[in-house]
Amino acid sequence: MSDKTNPFATRYYNESELQEFGFKAIGKNVRIASNCKIVGLENISIGDNVIIDAFCSIIVSEGYLEIGSFVHISAFCHILANEGVEFKDFSGLSQGVKVYSKSDDHSGNSLCNPAVPDTYKNLKKGKVIFNEFAVVGSGSVVLPNVNIGSGASVGAMSLVTSNLKSWTMFVGNPLRKLGKRSDKMLELKEQYFKDMKENPDAHVWKH
Repeated sequence: MSDKTNPFATRYYNESELQEFGFKAIGKNVRIASNCKIVGLENISIGDNVIIDAFCSIIVSEGYLEIGSFVHISAFCHILANEGVEFKDFSGLSQGVKVYSKSDDHSGNSLCNPAVPDTYKNLKKGKVIFNEFAVVGSGSVVLPNVNIGSGASVGAMSLVTSNLKSWTMFVGNPLRKLGKRSDKMLELKEQYFKDMKENPDAHVWKH
C-alpha cells in the first residue's frame, strides 16, 4: 500500500526539503518525520545519517542543538535545548525520552512555570551531552547539566540527574549502576565504515 492510499502513514521530509527549511546545518541522508514540532531551526545543526521519528517536539528558541552522525531519536521524544544539547555520533534516544537543559525549582523556594519572569525563579540550567554510543531507554528523563559518557546506557523509565561514567549500564529512579557495557561496538563501527566505502549506495535510506 502506498502512502497516498494509507492515511496513517508517516511521511519523512526528503533531503532537498530539509535543506530549504533554515537549519543552521543539515547533513546528508537525514530523515525527519513531518509531524514533528521543531522550534528554532536556525539553532540546530544535524550531521549525516540521522533519523528523527514521529511526534517528537524539539524546542531551541535560544541556545543550540548539535546532532552528530548516525543518531536516532525515536518517536514522542521531547528535547528542550535552550541551554544547549549535544548528541555525539552513534548516540540515541528510545521512545518517549524527555531531555531538559533548563528546569524549575519545585522546592517552594521560588516561583515556577513559563508564565513567571525568570527574576522570580531559581532555574537549574546547563547543557546536556550524549557522548558517542550513549543510549537512553524509553520513558526516561534527563535533567540539566548532565554529561552521559561514551558508551553509557540508561534503562527504561530512569531519571538521570548527574554525569554518567563511560561504558557503564544504569537504570532506575533513583539511578543505580548495573555493571559494565561491552565496547565491541567500537570494532563494529570500524567494520561499518569499511563496508560503506566499498558499497556506499547500500547505506542510503529510501524516503
